[in-house]
Amino acid sequence: MKTVIQIREQDHVATAVTALEPGDTAHVTGITNGQTILAREAIPVGHKIALRLIPHHEGILKYGEVIGEATTLIEAGHWVHTHNCWGLKARRFS
Repeated sequence: MKTVIQIREQDHVATAVTALEPGDTAHVTGITNGQTILAREAIPVGHKIALRLIPHHEGILKYGEVIGEATTLIEAGHWVHTHNCWGLKARRFS
């Protein structure tokens, strides 16, 4: 089984330790050790997978902080990246 890492309990996303393909089941390690998530699309290694439904315009939590905002509805198991979110982390100081 493949692995993803969730940093904080409230995080909406986890980071893929290996590349995920649609249909892969990934073991969620870190704070919620023991859960699984089904990848619904290809997710490159080091990229984020949604652990739950993230509504359009909702802040996306990673590290227990808002790192971005969903620009569309993101379903659990989908890749969270620039095609469906707008990063806020680097912009908060500008």
